[in-house]
Amino acid sequence: MTVQVVLVHGIRTSATMWRAQVEHLAARGIPVQALDLPGHGTRMAETFTLEGAFAAIDEAVREAATRGPVLLVGHSMGGLICTEYVGREDRPPVAGFIGASCTSVPRGVGLTAYRLIARGFDALPSHGIWFTKRMLARTLPPETREDFGAGGYAFTAQDVALRSLSVLDLLAALRRIDVPTWFVNGQYDQLRVNERLFCRLVPQAELIVVPRTTHLVTAMRPAVFNAVLDLSVATLEHEVAPSGRVV
Repeated sequence: MTVQVVLVHGIRTSATMWRAQVEHLAARGIPVQALDLPGHGTRMAETFTLEGAFAAIDEAVREAATRGPVLLVGHSMGGLICTEYVGREDRPPVAGFIGASCTSVPRGVGLTAYRLIARGFDALPSHGIWFTKRMLARTLPPETREDFGAGGYAFTAQDVALRSLSVLDLLAALRRIDVPTWFVNGQYDQLRVNERLFCRLVPQAELIVVPRTTHLVTAMRPAVFNAVLDLSVATLEHEVAPSGRVV
């Protein structure tokens, strides 16, 4: 059975952030779905809630699982939510997991500081979008530079989404993850802080650190991230028995 890939975006952005990955997988004939969480992209008019985010991921995963083993991929906030989802006690039908730029427990001083910074930018004219575009122009290659904002920026969902992350019980979820897992971080990613802990709690996890790369690892080094996708897909294909069951 063919591996099915489900992609979950980070905060403020949308499914469009995955364009390079969607094009790469489609060219290889690998089925892929990049979804929008509530309050983001095509669902911008909705209110973000964790329950709604989990429901969106679960619907995509279970639908994809009817056709083959599912590789779930999440970036940043999407990666944190996916970590909790994959580690649920009811063991959702996920055969493999890639968590990108998400190896940090979102609590305490770090989360508070991040929310304060985000609020500061939101208070600027046009939400400081001029600064965002300047930073993207300085750090991302031309082929992915427009992808993060192509679906619009979810400014109104940002603070409520950040606040919601504090209730995630990631340490418990990590201990329950029993599928092949890859944590991918940029060398200069601010969310690398707990990467060793995450890997220690997930016996099957591999840590991949991309040199000279920031938090936006999927867009800053798309060829490298696509290679990780290829590795993950190949691993799952190797582990799927003729019956279609993961062994």
